[in-house]
Amino acid sequence: MFKNIKWFLFLIMLVSQSVLAQLPDFTDMVKTNGASVVNISTTQKAKTDEASLTKEPAMPEGMPPEMEELFKHFYKNPDGEGGEEDDGGDEDAQSLGSGFIISKDGYVLTNHHVVKNADEIIVKLSDRRELVAKLIGSDVRTDVAVLKVDATDLPAVTIGSPEALKVGEWVLAIGSPFGFEQSATAGIVSAKGRSLPGGNYVPFIQTDVAINPGNSGGPLFNMEGKVVGINSQIYSRTGGFMGLSFSIPMDVVMNVVEQIKISGKASHGWLGVQIQDVTRKLAESFGMKNPQGALVARIMPDSPASHADIQIGDIITEFNGQAIEKSGDLPPMVGVTPINNEATLKIIRLGETKTITFKVGLLPDQDKKIAKTKEEVKPSNKLGVKVSDLTAEEREAAQVPKGGVLVREVEKGAAKDAGISRGDVILRIQNEVINGADDFDKIVKKLPVDKSIAVLIQHRGNPAFLALKIDK
Repeated sequence: MFKNIKWFLFLIMLVSQSVLAQLPDFTDMVKTNGASVVNISTTQKAKTDEASLTKEPAMPEGMPPEMEELFKHFYKNPDGEGGEEDDGGDEDAQSLGSGFIISKDGYVLTNHHVVKNADEIIVKLSDRRELVAKLIGSDVRTDVAVLKVDATDLPAVTIGSPEALKVGEWVLAIGSPFGFEQSATAGIVSAKGRSLPGGNYVPFIQTDVAINPGNSGGPLFNMEGKVVGINSQIYSRTGGFMGLSFSIPMDVVMNVVEQIKISGKASHGWLGVQIQDVTRKLAESFGMKNPQGALVARIMPDSPASHADIQIGDIITEFNGQAIEKSGDLPPMVGVTPINNEATLKIIRLGETKTITFKVGLLPDQDKKIAKTKEEVKPSNKLGVKVSDLTAEEREAAQVPKGGVLVREVEKGAAKDAGISRGDVILRIQNEVINGADDFDKIVKKLPVDKSIAVLIQHRGNPAFLALKIDK
């Protein structure tokens, strides 16, 4: 008996040693690259509205409020609860972040939100030197900022390829969480190509590396010791690390960096559509075998899409030969395409595949909004809604310049089950345009039962396709 226990313990020890032998050793990587990682502190003079320091970037239209709250940028309240008590005076506002050196002559990268509205930026090197940095330029769309310090022979990182990064691969972050400089944390790549609120032009790298306030702007290294991303955001219900960290891929970063070095700003390609994912039910309603692609729910006026043969209800499945599996795949592809270049889309329209060529436009500073008639309420129908035409005031409020019907009441039925609510505007049913209440009635009467039907609505100013099914 005792002999068996000894053998059992011996086997456990062998297995433990084998597992430990397979874990990566980051010591050399930290030693080699630590000197290239810097601490960044900013000061904003009291004359500036301090609220702007903690204001998160503008979220895209239609993003649910709860999602906006969950995605927080790191530099909010960087001192935690240990800072000095606010006496209500007009004191300068300060924030902390991280960054890294990309050239020996003093170019430093960090996040836009780390240095936004800063009157003074100080870069603290690993040898304790503190240098005043000049902001060369920053880009809110990708959350990238380029700084320059007056120094030479600085230790620079090596830029790697995020394209070669594999899900499950080990990665390392070095930064200054809560001001604790040169802190190293490791984890694995959880996913690639993530689309997040406020970052729809960035295919984020998702990791489980422990990232906290102050890490923002720091580098993400692969196992070769090359930088593959800039740590930018976390997903958290508490404001702290919860195992979901997001980094900007370096191919996106360097595209922005080169533009900023030349002109002080970055430009992004623009198609001018609002898109959404194709769900299983929507795929069924469009006659597709599998849900894929980006479904066009809105076309911006005077945009490249409006001048091309692109229509609401089109499903974009390819951009320049690259497959579009989900709606989040499209914006980054368009964004890195040079302005005025011709690009090709493959779309599905009414079950047929088409190829469309368009000229890539320049993304405006802010997405253009659609530009700015009441009759009797129609009785409930087999969708379970009561609708009417819109007054001029209702059109302006709903951002619907023409057509559509306003949902006045929603009863139990297909519409309610699909998520249609009072105040929504129904614009299309099965790709048929709704020009008014009478038009709506005619279309609804001929709808089939027990079959998924695609309905385009305008909800709180934002278009979305829903799939509903009318019961027998």
